[in-house]
Amino acid sequence: MRAAILSLSGVAALALGGCMSMPQDGRNSLPTTTSLAYFPKKTQTQNLLYQLPPPQRQVAIAVYGFTDQTGQFKPSDVGQTLSRAVTQGAGSMLVKALQDAGNRSWFTVVERERLDNLLRERQIIGEMRKRYLGEQDVDPNALPALLFAGVLLEGGIVGYDTNTVTGGAGAAFLGIGARTEYRQDTVTVYLRAVSVRTGEVLANITASKTIASQALGASAFKFVAFRELLEAEAGITSNEPDQVALQQAIEKAVYGLVLEGVELDLWRFEDMSAAQQLRAAYRAERDGIYDASDIQKAVKRAGSLTALTVVDKGKDEADGS
Repeated sequence: MRAAILSLSGVAALALGGCMSMPQDGRNSLPTTTSLAYFPKKTQTQNLLYQLPPPQRQVAIAVYGFTDQTGQFKPSDVGQTLSRAVTQGAGSMLVKALQDAGNRSWFTVVERERLDNLLRERQIIGEMRKRYLGEQDVDPNALPALLFAGVLLEGGIVGYDTNTVTGGAGAAFLGIGARTEYRQDTVTVYLRAVSVRTGEVLANITASKTIASQALGASAFKFVAFRELLEAEAGITSNEPDQVALQQAIEKAVYGLVLEGVELDLWRFEDMSAAQQLRAAYRAERDGIYDASDIQKAVKRAGSLTALTVVDKGKDEADGS
């Protein structure tokens, strides 16, 4: 009987392993866990930002706040919870994405979200220099003037839709079966650039990212002897982190802001002729000629954004848009 139990347990494991296909960084593999602290891997949108060609000149930009405007709480099967559906640290993610653009070559980001702390610390420096150095006017070399921004970034998280896609499948034969279930949520961010001089809204960008959850399982149900029933179950669930999905949506919005600003002649690439294919690819994606997966595949084939070739199905429309 023990041999039969081991045999059926092995079959259940094979059934589970045979139907598992957990996406991890673009590869089909089982998710791995670690007890060690680690630096997160770069996302595909972060790589897009890093590969942006350098600008003609840097743009001084300020972010006063990038907040959760959905007002949604995390869904729960047991009732209302006090946890928010999305992270409240979107402003920090936006600052990081701005610095990643062109590997810190596109934007000079000035601190505004915690401006009161900055001003208080500068005041302390001025008071200490007056008290201990006798300075009536603080030396500008020791405490220079604050940088000011020409562009403000406004917006926030404007949508978090749950269960936009749900489904599953399962099958069993002779008491041995496997099943899978999946669910998809969507987070949407809105980003606008505002001129400090005139208050004019210069550009608007909306970006979305899906959040995938998948559950896989296998089971065995069989009589191994008279009145002796074997039941075995195994399963695994994979949930894409909400924070990573939001980070990618923000990075995509910043990427779109850079390209849209070039299209509107708000700023320019250092070499505009070398960026023509990149601009054509952005217009094609923005106008719905092809989607983000086509962009990503083309970038991987080309090796860099500057060498990007627009895929054949959208080339004519992209060149003419």
